[in-house]
Amino acid sequence: MASPAGVDPAEPEFGLVDTHIHLDAAEFDADRAEVAQAARKAGVSCFVVPAVDVSSFGRIRRLAAQRTDVVFALGIHPLYVDKAEDDDLVRLAAALEEGGAVAIGEIGLDFFVPGLDPMLQERFFTAQLALAHDLDLPVILHVRRAVDAILKQLRRFRVRGGIAHAFNGSRQQAEAFIALGFKLGFGGAMSFEGSRRIRELARELPLDCLVLETDAPDIPPAWARGQRNAPENLARYAALLAELRDVPVAEVIRATTRNACNALPGLAARLGR
Repeated sequence: MASPAGVDPAEPEFGLVDTHIHLDAAEFDADRAEVAQAARKAGVSCFVVPAVDVSSFGRIRRLAAQRTDVVFALGIHPLYVDKAEDDDLVRLAAALEEGGAVAIGEIGLDFFVPGLDPMLQERFFTAQLALAHDLDLPVILHVRRAVDAILKQLRRFRVRGGIAHAFNGSRQQAEAFIALGFKLGFGGAMSFEGSRRIRELARELPLDCLVLETDAPDIPPAWARGQRNAPENLARYAALLAELRDVPVAEVIRATTRNACNALPGLAARLGR
């Protein structure tokens, strides 16, 4: 596996972690192995693949069984709750009891997409937070335009923590997540010069609270606008974060990988840390 510039591969904490990638998505069906290999060559050592609905559970579990560099989370995404049944929560609980999942996710609320039922979203979200509390599992959160509503529920259901994926809130909201034991996910949005608030947060928040992610095939960076996002871009995200913070890229890689392991203990066990 090739090393990103400035990184010593003998460093025991070396290796980027893509903390949010839908590697199971149909967009990768034609070249999944090649996409993963390109990312490995760019320095990505592990992929965290969250589910979006119960139909994806088996597919993701099989992917993790086939690849030692894949860990998975199981959950029902807020954009999919309108097609979910109450029994899906029972199926989720059963799948989690089988073991292997490093988190419950991707779960949360989305108040950006029109036409979604906020009450239905909240019902599925709180049920999954209760599961996370009962099973002592971290959560991977979808927080689009719903940060305050999510923080309200996190104060009700004191879960282990986890990751607020694709964070795009205020400094005050960021600090609220951090106080609740969460890491904040940064990725392609950082690459746009017009994303001033995101870039400012990436520059100024404590480094020990940040993790890197691609959300591939979604959220492509500025240099791949309109294209399929790919996990190999994670190395450039690390370099960009290092540039924003004026620190060596090796420091960013070590810190974000350590943070990912702290947020997801099951990932740490897979990586032997």
